[in-house]
Amino acid sequence: MNNSKLLKKIVFSLSLVFTLLMSSSCFAQSKVYTKNGLPDNKVSNYNYERSIKDVFEFIQQNYVDEVDPKVLYEGALKGMLDSLGDPYTVYLDSDYMRDLNDTTSGSFGGVGLTISKPVESTPEKPAYVLVSTPIEDGPGAKAGIRAGDYIIEINGDSTITMTMNEVLQKLRGKIGESVKVTILRGQNVRFEVELVRALIEVPTAKYGMIENTKIGYIRLIEFTPETANKLQDAVNLFEKNNYNSMIIDLRDNPGGLLTSVVNVADKFIDNGTIVSTRSRLSAQGEVFSASSKKTTVKKDIPIIVLINRGSASASEILAGALKDYHLAYLVGERTYGKGSVQQVLNLSSVDGFKITMARYYTPSDVNIDKIGIPPDREILLFPELSKEEEEKYLELINSGVIEKQCKSNPNMTESEVKVRAYNLSEKYGIEARMIRKLYRNELEKLKDSPLYDLDFDIQLQEAINIINKGDFKSLMKSAKTLKQLQDEVEKDQKEKK
Repeated sequence: MNNSKLLKKIVFSLSLVFTLLMSSSCFAQSKVYTKNGLPDNKVSNYNYERSIKDVFEFIQQNYVDEVDPKVLYEGALKGMLDSLGDPYTVYLDSDYMRDLNDTTSGSFGGVGLTISKPVESTPEKPAYVLVSTPIEDGPGAKAGIRAGDYIIEINGDSTITMTMNEVLQKLRGKIGESVKVTILRGQNVRFEVELVRALIEVPTAKYGMIENTKIGYIRLIEFTPETANKLQDAVNLFEKNNYNSMIIDLRDNPGGLLTSVVNVADKFIDNGTIVSTRSRLSAQGEVFSASSKKTTVKKDIPIIVLINRGSASASEILAGALKDYHLAYLVGERTYGKGSVQQVLNLSSVDGFKITMARYYTPSDVNIDKIGIPPDREILLFPELSKEEEEKYLELINSGVIEKQCKSNPNMTESEVKVRAYNLSEKYGIEARMIRKLYRNELEKLKDSPLYDLDFDIQLQEAINIINKGDFKSLMKSAKTLKQLQDEVEKDQKEKK
């Protein structure tokens, strides 16, 4: 080896050693303690912040390839927020912020599904995309996708390793173009659905009288700035028709604005707390109270609230408040269980982050986060299928027989649907009611869904039966507040221990 080559090697080695020595000194952390022996958090925070800055600069100057600082910036923020393990606390890049603004403004392009995705994935619980709510009359709802389904593939790619942003980018696209999703329902039912992207208009409410009754029916789809006004429009219509009872449908309502649900609840509650929020900082807690001046719904009339696992957040606030004040009887299934309050904060003109700031509490002082609200009367809309029934159900879906029949006869009458559904029920051993619903889903793809479906909807049927029996007051006397239910659970747990 000649002298020049040897000299270059020595210089490179010395440079590398110097760099490593400098970096180890730069990144070293020493704990600083206060007089009482406890760590000084202010100094520790400063050290952590300095280390992050030093690593950022070190990568910029020394990484083998040139790095876009935006990549490092977004990666650091995502990692920081993901480390909290809270699915509702996330970094929002420019695409996500645009999607969020489109959604809250009332219209956007996509497949019409409200979704969530866990941060971590395990063999027992893969990080599939969970469908929280299919948006009314959207492509997903018309294809029969329902709350609790999992999207396990998008265009053939597994969703396990996708970030939420990647999922949104794949589901959204040019209006009129299609995207294929693979759905997992239950343990074994897997099927592919082709969804044609559409302009998604987020409705807030639909209402009308139940035919041949004095029952007013309103489906609250989402809590927007217009929801309270829509509810008042419904009440005005009900009054013109001399209503004597009301059914509020909160099924598959993903929530919305806190102020909106407070204004809605105030139409029913004339005094007391509607909901309260609490955070780590006591000064940031709020109490939202009812005013008798805003109460417009008749007193002492039967009110039934329909709930299911797609009822979340603001819809749980309304259901919880009406239950705690003994104003409504809950029918259906346990709600989702989202008892936290988030705030979206801008970092720049294009990006930001969403962070959990508080938890909310019902009037009886209960937080339902990760627990949900149980119904006073449980009615499962979709029956639990055995493994054999799941296989038959999947076989029916994959056969395409219903789709073919509906395409060849788009004006099929209800009597024809019943006959065809009965024949398939005999062949596949599946409840005819569920098959009739599959026919309706297919026939309604090109038109808006009806206000209600009494033939299929056994939860709505039960609500009407409860009202017609005339023993609503005695039912309400036996109904318990959420606090009473919580105390009973805690008592049982103590006795078991």
